[in-house]
Amino acid sequence: MMTGLPETAIALASEPGRVIETVLQAPASAEEAPRNHIKFAVCGMSHDHIYGMIAAIQRGGGELVAAWGGEPDKLDGFTKRFPGVKIVETQDEILDDRSVQLVLSSQIANERAPLGVRVMKHGKDYLSDKPGITTLEQLAEVRKTIAETKQIYAIMYSERFEVKAAVYAGVLIQQGAIGNVIQTINIAPHQIIQNQGDAGGGTRRPDWFWNPDQYGGILCDIGSHQVDQFLFYTGSKQAEIVASQIANLRHPDRPRFQDFGDMVLRGDRGLGYVRLDWFTPDGLGTWGDGRLFILGTDGYVEIRKYVNVAVGHQGNNLFLVDKKQARYIDCNNMPLPFGPQFVADVVNRTHKAQDQVQCLLAAKLAINAQRNATIVTLES
Repeated sequence: MMTGLPETAIALASEPGRVIETVLQAPASAEEAPRNHIKFAVCGMSHDHIYGMIAAIQRGGGELVAAWGGEPDKLDGFTKRFPGVKIVETQDEILDDRSVQLVLSSQIANERAPLGVRVMKHGKDYLSDKPGITTLEQLAEVRKTIAETKQIYAIMYSERFEVKAAVYAGVLIQQGAIGNVIQTINIAPHQIIQNQGDAGGGTRRPDWFWNPDQYGGILCDIGSHQVDQFLFYTGSKQAEIVASQIANLRHPDRPRFQDFGDMVLRGDRGLGYVRLDWFTPDGLGTWGDGRLFILGTDGYVEIRKYVNVAVGHQGNNLFLVDKKQARYIDCNNMPLPFGPQFVADVVNRTHKAQDQVQCLLAAKLAINAQRNATIVTLES
């Protein structure tokens, strides 16, 4: 599914520049019925990311059989979307159900890793919303439990797994389209109250959203997405945080909240820079103008993930420049392989959807960036 994807040319500009516009065509295999079947449950739905996680597992053949939620408003919305799913009174009812093979959770961020440890000790695999781990102590316990149980501990880094242009960028890089990757730059603006678009913040944010002890801090939380991408696209197996900083620049009523952060990374196979913020204005028309730049020895890629600002509202825009030409590729027909691959991993005891070592390294780096960040104050 990930190789030989055809592209249909729309227009070819004359010299100079040789700009080609293409539309990616999904392979016939993308329409095939799931090859596997598992039963899974939801244990915590504090963030609406849970719906994208469920959809991914269902695409892979997962059957949602039970759910538990700790917040009445979230549980009410969930039951309206999934009226036929059994709602249980306690987490233990899910953990003790031998028919459940996989547990998904997006409960309060600092509670996700302890839950995952319990899940694995009950002989089940676990898929957490990001950040899947918020402290080094949690990380050590997760690693220990994986070694003891041989269960899967996965984190849904959706800005790579569920963004079609990001998936296709991986295909192109594996094909050598830009040579060896030198650096990634991630620009990841977010919006606290989303008047348009949907990334889980369309209503008033809960109290835990403002508390870094609970959400992990800006670099650990939304920054974990970007660290995952840095590791994946550069292929780095070892990496460190060179520098990081955080700030609260426009939320004095929430003194512990962090609305800006950035970090510099150095890996054994590439370099990286990440900028994060909560300053997306309403005029954009969606929750954030997420950008990814991948520099290679023979070219570069830019992804405009969610919008092509001031041009069009369509996302999944990929731009590729190499030695011969500049190309724009509409990636909206790209299949999303994570769900089917992850269900297959549960069935076959493999790690094809997500490298377990890379998953936990991304979490460690994001935690370290947060722990060691310089706190910045700017004069008004």
